Amino acid sequence: MTNIIIKSEPNFSPSIDAEIEGSANDYIHNDADGKHMRLNAHAVAKDKGTGALIYVNYTGVIAITPALGKILGGADDAKTTEFGDAFIEMHFETGEEKLKELETGLFVGAGRFIVEQGQPVTVEYKVSKVVKGSA
Repeated sequence: MTNIIIKSEPNFSPSIDAEIEGSANDYIHNDADGKHMRLNAHAVAKDKGTGALIYVNYTGVIAITPALGKILGGADDAKTTEFGDAFIEMHFETGEEKLKELETGLFVGAGRFIVEQGQPVTVEYKVSKVVKGSA
């Protein structure tokens, strides 16, 4: 994994604007039936506002669709995918008090693969915190 940015929306608290420090690890394997990939990613990010280090882990599942097959195979006609075939659950750990609330939240996300000619494929996740609804 390279060029990873974790940035909260403007009104989210606690605010985070972090980039991965050093190397990140991701482990990906396909299910035996070839219909899904399983993800397990780990990284340490540094928050720009506090300077704090944040351990980030996410696990997820991605449907192996014909469109994803084209992307992974490097096909000339590969195109950006829509959100809806890739989902993750994200966890945070930090020693920074201002960011501790991240550790107690449940965060889930949906992803897509972005294909731009002449650029490496980018994976974008929109991540949300699960909150209690009103009755």
